[in-house]
Amino acid sequence: MEIVSDIWVNWFEGEENSYNVCEFYEWRKHDFIELLDQIPLIRVEKPLLNYIENNLQDLPQELLKDVRNRSVICKNNQREIIEYCFIATDGERCIVADTLGYTIPVRKSRLIPRQESLILQKAEKLETASYPLPDAAIRKKDYHMLSLDPKWMIGLTRKERQLKQLLFMALDQLHASKNVEEMRYWYTEWYPTRYLQSRTLRFEEAWQGLVEGMIPGWSAKHSDLCERMVKGQAYFEKLWELEKGSKVN
Repeated sequence: MEIVSDIWVNWFEGEENSYNVCEFYEWRKHDFIELLDQIPLIRVEKPLLNYIENNLQDLPQELLKDVRNRSVICKNNQREIIEYCFIATDGERCIVADTLGYTIPVRKSRLIPRQESLILQKAEKLETASYPLPDAAIRKKDYHMLSLDPKWMIGLTRKERQLKQLLFMALDQLHASKNVEEMRYWYTEWYPTRYLQSRTLRFEEAWQGLVEGMIPGWSAKHSDLCERMVKGQAYFEKLWELEKGSKVN
């Protein structure tokens, strides 16, 4: 372990998938960006780094004990201790995590490129800490409508990823309605040449066809359908407006 100073972070809170912890080039000026006066750097094994990046579950107690009260941030000219905050690296990539006093990585951040290069250089001289891998890290992670498999996010910008997640939130709500006519309607909107076929589809058949068609990539067609599906739903409309109103990707 080594203590490093003056580290910039951009906190993404409550994210269980690494694709939602944005790289520096996707940071926005209204993000939660702050400067940490000091923070411990630990080198860990690759499976544990993957676990920290892609889960919101308990961290090893030994790790928490090692980093406890070693991070500091200066606010209003006063130094404040952060209970469990650290940079983890496997020597190839890095993640910053803060538990907010809990035992799970509630907040996560990437590093700015210059500091990431410095951290990776320092990691070359650090021994890899051997922490017990939690049981959840051994099991294969289950992805679903509200937590999409990373392979379906490859190549998308931050805005596209956010809108795609919004689209699948709307699809999940559509599925919960069990309304076969509404499901057939949206199926036809996605597949306009399949109107006659849609009239004979059962609810789950239309649903599966819709998901299979929408899950790859992102396009103007996805965007158009998303806008129409969230219309009239205040919470979803707000999320749509926030993303579409952003001037950056």
